[in-house]
Amino acid sequence: MLGRIFTVGGYTLLSRLTGFARDIMLAAILGAGPVADAFFVALRLPNHFRAIFAEGAFNAAWVPAYAHVHGERGVGAAKLFADRIFALLLASQIVLLIVAWLFMPQAMSLLAPGFSEDAEQRKLAIELTRITFPYLLLITLVTLYGGMLNVMQRFASAAAASIFLNVAMMMTLAVAVWFPTAGHAAAWGVLISGFLQYFLLACDLARHGGLPRFAPLKLDEDVRGFFRALGPATLGSMGTQVALFADTIIATFLPAGALSALYYADRLNQLPIGVIGIAIGTVLLPEMSRRITANDHDGAMKAQRRAFDFTLLFSIPFVAAFITVPDAIMRALFARGAFSKADAAAAGATLAAYAIGLIPFVLIRSAVATFYARKDTATPVRASLTGIAVNVALKVALMGSLAQVGLALATAIGVWTNLLLVLFFAVRRGFLVLDRAWLMSLAKFLLTGTIMAAAFWLIARFGGSVLGSMHFRDEVTLALLAVGGTLVYALAILLLFGRRWLVSLVRG
Repeated sequence: MLGRIFTVGGYTLLSRLTGFARDIMLAAILGAGPVADAFFVALRLPNHFRAIFAEGAFNAAWVPAYAHVHGERGVGAAKLFADRIFALLLASQIVLLIVAWLFMPQAMSLLAPGFSEDAEQRKLAIELTRITFPYLLLITLVTLYGGMLNVMQRFASAAAASIFLNVAMMMTLAVAVWFPTAGHAAAWGVLISGFLQYFLLACDLARHGGLPRFAPLKLDEDVRGFFRALGPATLGSMGTQVALFADTIIATFLPAGALSALYYADRLNQLPIGVIGIAIGTVLLPEMSRRITANDHDGAMKAQRRAFDFTLLFSIPFVAAFITVPDAIMRALFARGAFSKADAAAAGATLAAYAIGLIPFVLIRSAVATFYARKDTATPVRASLTGIAVNVALKVALMGSLAQVGLALATAIGVWTNLLLVLFFAVRRGFLVLDRAWLMSLAKFLLTGTIMAAAFWLIARFGGSVLGSMHFRDEVTLALLAVGGTLVYALAILLLFGRRWLVSLVRG
């Protein structure tokens, strides 16, 4: 399990690093103006649908269902099941794509109403979104293929696929002069990456399991069970995405640059979410599904507890850094070209607000795995809908005084509500036991994070006073933060937890 986590996490980290290189190009070329805001709307809309219907709801229902059929009735039955779901999935995505192309102006009025005051920006956003929206169809098929490969214990290609998004966008941005605007260049990069990701997963699956083919849809028990899980999973996965949809809608009414600040803050916030939270959750779900199918409930619970420990171990440094020194991070990474230090300060404040909810962001995928592995996608919906209500209410209350920072803060509070309710339901049903040892571990992690935050603050002050007006002051300060923070964190973990705890965590 640990080896698979590092496989997924390693490729995801490479994806995030190339993503930062892509964002540095975006910041330098697009900046934080009207064209940038139009592109980020065009990027967010297919990504929201992807997160809800592909990597969110579909994956949560598909992986346990496919693992169950594969484990109980063998490869032949699993192949027929995959063929039927593939045919339905492709047909539904084609219909959605046609509807989106035809009614994009109406969709833009609903999802980015603030653009109505600027006819040129609205026209550009519609044009760019029509370019990027087919990406959703391709990524939905990538999710189907990736779920099948994960059940076969093959994680590498699905984890590496998103690297193509960054590479393709950098290639098109590099020749942006050939496009009407830099926004067009970035949008075409998104679409090209969808084809590259599809062919990567299709080739891997063709070699090891065979691609799904068209098969008449028959509502047998397997298919009906999948749809029973898919409906609640769709509602459950909408929690975070509805919050981000609300961010997009509300931010279009805020001054220019608000959407861009949200984008760059979210990109940094997504680094630990992807490398840690999604990587561990991706490996945990098929692992728990396999153990529960084999009636090994104690083993499934033990796997989840290890996933929680690994998640906290790797994510605490990010929380400490994003809350304590967000401005220094933003300046070092993005403050160049068209992206000013004022833009970096706005994005840094937004990042600090997002970071308040980083722990539940990285834990939620592992927390809901205990329900999804049991094909119970309904219970997490109750927690998710409550989190949505809290989130949206706070967005409306905070947008006036705090602008985009208030939107990020509301998202953080909403995801905390979601996670705490999921844990409460899991404990009440006996799926999770929060004993004294684990609560003590939580307290130690909290103390470790406090020590790291103090270290980051001191290093940033040292860098500011000693480096003065040095040309690469921000970049050097960031390097000092990385090296010094790593040393402090390693020492704190050894002192508070001990070497024996680390060895037992790795060995299981």
